[in-house]
Amino acid sequence: MNPLDYQYFYRKNLPHFQPPGASLFVTFRLAGSIPVALLAQWKKEAEYTKGVLAEISDPDEYMRQIESERRRWFGRWDNTLDTTTTGPFWLNEPRIAELIANSLHFLVGLKYELDSFCIMSNHVHTVFTPLQKDHGNYHALPSIMHSLKRYTALEANRLLGRNGDFWQEESFDHVVRNGEELQRIRHYVLNNPVKAGLVQKWQNWPWTYAKNM
Repeated sequence: MNPLDYQYFYRKNLPHFQPPGASLFVTFRLAGSIPVALLAQWKKEAEYTKGVLAEISDPDEYMRQIESERRRWFGRWDNTLDTTTTGPFWLNEPRIAELIANSLHFLVGLKYELDSFCIMSNHVHTVFTPLQKDHGNYHALPSIMHSLKRYTALEANRLLGRNGDFWQEESFDHVVRNGEELQRIRHYVLNNPVKAGLVQKWQNWPWTYAKNM
């Protein structure tokens, strides 16, 4: 199977789910934005946690603990991105942030409906709903991210006069389960600059967007 084709579930380093018609909360980051030594430490911790979870025999409890661990690790990962003083911060440059914002809007109506996004110095949060294709399948998350990352990486490197990896290959994604969760996630996305101490109100951050707000 083509890795860019639609799949309900696939796995790289992280598990990825895309139920038909679901909205997705996706975070992607610059290559090198988290120190290699810290990633290695986290990998060891994750392997230990994986062993602990494997001891849980109740399937429902196992899934609850998996979701709890995913949330905990995402919070740790996102906080590191917000507070790190090392690594690239190319998205701080207005011309690069504008490129990313324009590219997110460009795919609206082509591959997804866009709910919201926030562009930070080294990562991007976005919420969108992949559209259905003519033959019934949905635009696959890997295909959407490939299109978005490939174009913006080429253009950003051209603007910056550099070569090499721009984005980290794998993204973090989460299925939005209902309207209440959508509101919580949207609030999280829009208020990321507030949480990071960059502005007092999310509306003051130039690189945020929310549909119908």
